[in-house]
Amino acid sequence: MPAHLGLIAAVRDRLRDAADPVRAASMRRRVRSELPFHGVSAAVRRRLFAEVFATCPLEDFETWEDTVHTLWRVASHREERYAAVELADDPRYAGYRVPGAVPLYEGLITAGAWWDYVDPLAVRGIGPLLRAHPRELRPRIGDWSLSGDRWLRRAAVLCQLRAGEETDRALLFDSVDANLGHPDPFVHRAAGRALREYARTDPDSVAAFAAQHRERAARPALREVLRRLG
Repeated sequence: MPAHLGLIAAVRDRLRDAADPVRAASMRRRVRSELPFHGVSAAVRRRLFAEVFATCPLEDFETWEDTVHTLWRVASHREERYAAVELADDPRYAGYRVPGAVPLYEGLITAGAWWDYVDPLAVRGIGPLLRAHPRELRPRIGDWSLSGDRWLRRAAVLCQLRAGEETDRALLFDSVDANLGHPDPFVHRAAGRALREYARTDPDSVAAFAAQHRERAARPALREVLRRLG
């Protein structure tokens, strides 16, 4: 099915109407974006996108997928790509988050190649997909954690943030272990963040993991976890 062009037009119109050129410049500097910004704050964006999505329902998986792709592809400003990310993660379409959607998320992660796109896609998109379809997703996440693409590695490490008791502990620790020593700060800092988050749920397991890797305690990601665990 073709993309829902009405939704795309409405997103772009509403963003233009809410534009703040003064804010736009600072937002662009913050994320070092090649695309310009309209200057619409996160809170306003969330409200705006929710209103548009509610009035433009997408009737099937193919329309949802194509609309996300098209929003991303035609974007003239970064907020339009944020809309694509929000639509990919929107709760209305939780039923479309099936193993067949993984190529969509993987494409957005590798094309976005920056934390402001990758982190929500990992946490709100891939994370629920992993919990719903562990048999199909575990091997893919394992592959990502060893990928030559640093953003897939980051997504593999961060996708279980907020999972709490539903965390696949073995997969989390395998992903972190593969990336504690990665030279890229976006990767090894994500590993530390994932450990700190999971320590709120299971501090004993995180402490045991840290104890097993004390020879790597000089790694900033692990050092911070050890400090917090005492």
